[in-house]
Amino acid sequence: MAYHAIIIAGFGGQGIMLTGQIIAAAAVIEGKNSTWLPSYGPEMRGGTANCTVIVDEKPITSPVVDHPTEVIAMNFPSMMKFGAKLRSGGLLLVNSSVVEQIIERNDIETIEIPANEIAEEAGSVKAANMVMLGAFLELTRTVSFEAVEEVLREKLSKTKEDLLKIDLIAIKRAGNSSVVCTTNPLDNP
Repeated sequence: MAYHAIIIAGFGGQGIMLTGQIIAAAAVIEGKNSTWLPSYGPEMRGGTANCTVIVDEKPITSPVVDHPTEVIAMNFPSMMKFGAKLRSGGLLLVNSSVVEQIIERNDIETIEIPANEIAEEAGSVKAANMVMLGAFLELTRTVSFEAVEEVLREKLSKTKEDLLKIDLIAIKRAGNSSVVCTTNPLDNP
């Protein structure tokens, strides 16, 4: 699929905005068009945060998305809000480390990823957003790992070398994990 309208959502402080910026910037590196539109709740850290990223080979006329093709939900409220808006046939990635009950829809594909546990194995639970990014990359091929790595190296200067290493490990672990192969396939009516 050349067109991706992605909503990434969770609590403030979970790296939601950074994840969206990385996808959008990686798309530009690959010669694609992209937009990134942030949205914050009334509180910053701990409040709700989401962003919309559109990636397309064609020019993008609006950064607003009513029915995304993919949703990355880092918490239960985000899954409920944006999972309900996901277009039929869409992909829902859920951080199963914090979301115990999954939205019931038989017209989408839902992938549960224990992002916090994988991130902790990579070196820091704060890299859970990178785990979700790695799973997203593996499942959609929206942008390449190489483009994402280039963006991360640019964003995380040499003063954050340890964080860069953990983030790259987290992305690779999710991308190589059997977790992304464990899906709830769409029901065929």
